[in-house]
Amino acid sequence: MPVVYLDWRRHQVSARLAACRYRCGGRTYLRDEDGKPAHKTCAEAALAATRPAAATKDRRKLL
Repeated sequence: MPVVYLDWRRHQVSARLAACRYRCGGRTYLRDEDGKPAHKTCAEAALAATRPAAATKDRRKLL
């Protein structure tokens, strides 16, 4: 599976733990661009699995 790296420097951090939207079983303070709880690594894995063409393109375009 291709590797995808996302830039989360501008993503939100919540004061409350919530279950990761990708159902990894963990809880997180991080929120994705939609404001939903998500681990960065879970989001990267989901993107690579659902958009393999995007994962193989220039990484800078994904950041």
